[in-house]
Amino acid sequence: MTIDEGYGGMYPRLSVVVPVFNEEDVLPLFAERLRPVLDGLLVTYEVVAVDDGSRDATPVVLETMRRRWPQLRIVRLRRNAGHQNALTAGLHRARGEYVVSIDVDLQDPPEVIARMLAAAEGGGLDVVYGVRADRGTDSLFKRWTAESYYRLMRRLTGTAVPHNAGDFRMLSRNAVNALLDLPEDRPVYRLLVPWLGLPSGEVPYARAERAAGRSKYPLAKMVRLAFDSITGFSAAPLRVATWLGCVGIALCFVMGGAVLAAYLWGNVVPGWTSMFVALVFLGALQLLCLGLLGEYVARVFTSMQNRPAYVVTFDSAAPSSRRPVRVPS
Repeated sequence: MTIDEGYGGMYPRLSVVVPVFNEEDVLPLFAERLRPVLDGLLVTYEVVAVDDGSRDATPVVLETMRRRWPQLRIVRLRRNAGHQNALTAGLHRARGEYVVSIDVDLQDPPEVIARMLAAAEGGGLDVVYGVRADRGTDSLFKRWTAESYYRLMRRLTGTAVPHNAGDFRMLSRNAVNALLDLPEDRPVYRLLVPWLGLPSGEVPYARAERAAGRSKYPLAKMVRLAFDSITGFSAAPLRVATWLGCVGIALCFVMGGAVLAAYLWGNVVPGWTSMFVALVFLGALQLLCLGLLGEYVARVFTSMQNRPAYVVTFDSAAPSSRRPVRVPS
């Protein structure tokens, strides 16, 4: 096992990784729901709460909870690294034979974890996805964008991405180690996990409304996630740029032929409209192609920098460690 052995002690049967960012309102409610579920499983467990650079009272709430909940473990990042990187930090630190990732907003019910563990142990599965069978609490726009995202990802990546499966899933130690061995600087786990091709199953559940606080995934972050998904798993945008260039060249030939025919027929009317439209079209096409190419170059540049995706400043499982623990991206 490639589990961090620096803390000593026995490895728990189950680890629950919870990325947290400015969630002071919902954390007590989350603990009230999660702890009875985990205690009822009658297995050893740990809850790895990754504080992703929170700027509210979240660190204080977590410390208060840890005094009353010995299985709660706090991993604090120096700055906000983003949801997927916080999830990566939790996966690196989790020591369980099975690892569940779940958000703190209670839209994904903790009670489903028991069914996930039973499915994994009973079926010898490495991955168990929590699948949102009912998204009635989501807005029409959210449901439409989610449907479009999963359909597009399946078409572009050629991977059997489970429909309506977000970041609520259970992984075996074998699956976690396989993920951590991948050299991803911008991981998108809802695509990386299916890409592994490990034995998997699904557990359906009804998605609830956020228990408290505000969503930390606004439209801008959703678009960024979609763009990282596309550029990280497919070269299709580059091919789109190539095809757009071919279409542009074909249109230029057509327009050139029309201008030549008009000249031969003596029907040339001085004007700037056609020239203006052609220049704007070709200019926009070139900028689009350069932008798509730039996205891929930026990913290569970021990878070459080899900077850490996150910096851990505190881990309650290693209270004697004062120096920040740096984990490469």
